[in-house]
Amino acid sequence: MSTPGSEHTLARGIQRITASSLGPYQSAVIRIGVSATYFLFLLREIPHRHEMYGPDAPWRWDMADQLISGNQAFTTLMWSDSAVWFEVVYALALVAAALLMVGWHTRAMSVLFMAGVLSLQNRSIFMGDGGDNVIHLMAIYLVVTRCGQVWSLDARRAWRTADADAGPGGLVGPLLWVAFGAVLCGATVTGGLGGTAWLPVFFWILWIGHGVWWAVNRYAPHSEPRTLLDVIANLAHNATLVVIMAEVCLIYATAGWYKIQGSRWQDGTALYYPLNLDYFTPWPWLSDLLASSGVMVMVLTYATVIVQVAFPFTLFNRRVKNVLLVVMIGEHAGIALLLGLPFFSMAMIAADAVFLPTVFLVWLGGQAVHGRDLLLRRRGTVPGPRDGAGAQDASVAGAGAGTEAGAEDREAPQRRDGEGHTLVG
Repeated sequence: MSTPGSEHTLARGIQRITASSLGPYQSAVIRIGVSATYFLFLLREIPHRHEMYGPDAPWRWDMADQLISGNQAFTTLMWSDSAVWFEVVYALALVAAALLMVGWHTRAMSVLFMAGVLSLQNRSIFMGDGGDNVIHLMAIYLVVTRCGQVWSLDARRAWRTADADAGPGGLVGPLLWVAFGAVLCGATVTGGLGGTAWLPVFFWILWIGHGVWWAVNRYAPHSEPRTLLDVIANLAHNATLVVIMAEVCLIYATAGWYKIQGSRWQDGTALYYPLNLDYFTPWPWLSDLLASSGVMVMVLTYATVIVQVAFPFTLFNRRVKNVLLVVMIGEHAGIALLLGLPFFSMAMIAADAVFLPTVFLVWLGGQAVHGRDLLLRRRGTVPGPRDGAGAQDASVAGAGAGTEAGAEDREAPQRRDGEGHTLVG
């Protein structure tokens, strides 16, 4: 038999996950980190884009077409084998990553970013270093998160219009919605969305949902349908954050347990071998220095396994988890430096950010604003009280500062968070 206390606790839990989007700073860091990683990757590979994903790729267009006809994967690069079409898709992927990073019409850009990631990666499935799998997954998850609540242009625009009685205006959002709808209609008719039934349905639900969101937010911002849409969005966001957490734990757990089964990891020499491969030695002198110390190689090898296996179990203790999180981020930084895998490391650090403490992220954002103000003072210009990231932080003040993602002590306020100003805002 349930007690009044347990019923009250259950009611508070339901209220928390339906009335607010938890972890706004964590989701913003994931958005910025993942999109920045892919943007820098595409930018670096511009000279080699044709050999990786384009008409000069060893994995030819007809080979990719044959594979995709079997696995029914989604990629817009299979819509045409034209070199011009490839350039358009590559450019749109680059632009979408940049705009998602700064949080401009976040909902629309998250969909375009996902389409760009899937298009390029599914075109040449043998390109990547492990980080591409993380970006692949996170690009899909970001579509159903409210990752533009803070540290975004959407949040700043929402703050500037917070006192307005009318809903969101402007033509950019509706034009994006119409353009996306036209592309979606054409792709559905021609079968360009892949052979699986769920993908066209998923895209159409997103498109219709964004249109309904804009219409309700524009003409009935304080109505019950608006509240219902908020509840649905919050539930989707919070559930996706849980999935991201589980995904990160699964990545580390499987990696750690597979390492344990390897003889080189068992005898503590596994790290020695990549340090002596030319492909993984961007700084040969540094790799030689580390590989020359048997004790250091053994310590780092065992530490890697211990950290990866232990991390999922440390989530039950906040302090231990935070310490181990710092160690893991340092480990990825070391991989980027020693093994020459910067984008893999950036992708993993961005995924790890879901576990970062909110109080640290709030402090970090404050330091960034302080640094910006100092820089602008030296140039003789100081931003107004509603400019920049400070305004963005204010729009979600009290969203659980000092607590972990998913465990905020206070609910985020229900002021418009910028999400209504994205796809059709």
